[in-house]
Amino acid sequence: MTLYIDADACPVKAEAEAVATRLGVRMVLVSNGGIRPSQNPLVESVFVSEGPDEADKWIAAACGAGDVVVTSDIPLAARCVAAGAAVVKPTGEELTAANVGMALATRDLMADLRAADPFRQGGGKSFGKADRSRFRDVLDRLLRRVSTRGGQG
Repeated sequence: MTLYIDADACPVKAEAEAVATRLGVRMVLVSNGGIRPSQNPLVESVFVSEGPDEADKWIAAACGAGDVVVTSDIPLAARCVAAGAAVVKPTGEELTAANVGMALATRDLMADLRAADPFRQGGGKSFGKADRSRFRDVLDRLLRRVSTRGGQG
């Protein structure tokens, strides 16, 4: 089992590392660069070439059943779920085969609405302590579940 982090702009890298370390899970931070490598022997940094979606492509190709992916990128989440990986957003929301299609449709609808009305700019919710705590709890449960069942179960 490997924990993959879509590390560019991920607000919960430290929380994910703490949970992975406590559970003894290998963690891979995938980014275009600009992220300091961890001294933790369980944490590997993978730097992909510059360009749109290069980190996403790498994660989607690497992950599979029995792995867990942390990303807020819905198209990447859909690809990872299709590959058999468990997926959690930094907010603690788990994306599964049952809900990733709806999340993708909602994302596409919101993109269309923003494109149709240039003044419609979402200022997303702020990210706080409660979000970090929820993420840690969900990631802990998800890693434990995947490790005991050998998959999303």
